Amino acid sequence: MPTYDYECDACGHAFEQFQSIKASPVRKCPACGKRKVRRLIGTGAGVIFKGSGFYQTDYRSDSYKKSAQGEKPAAAATADKAGKTDAPAKADKSSDSK
Repeated sequence: MPTYDYECDACGHAFEQFQSIKASPVRKCPACGKRKVRRLIGTGAGVIFKGSGFYQTDYRSDSYKKSAQGEKPAAAATADKAGKTDAPAKADKSSDSK
């Protein structure tokens, strides 16, 4: 939920209000009670990072990235071989059941 800035045109009181985007703007000034409050146009909120920081694996070294790339084709070839051996076995089972 965003924080909105407001200012009263009657007394000049400026305040912030933490409210939902769907909520209607505040109209009554909490200081003087008059209905002369207007919402100010702000710059918006900055990015807020919460937590302990970034993971160590977010910024891997170049040597790690190269070795990981080298492992990808080998893993794909192993998966292809396994897929090719399963397909004829299924076909043999279907022809045997006839």
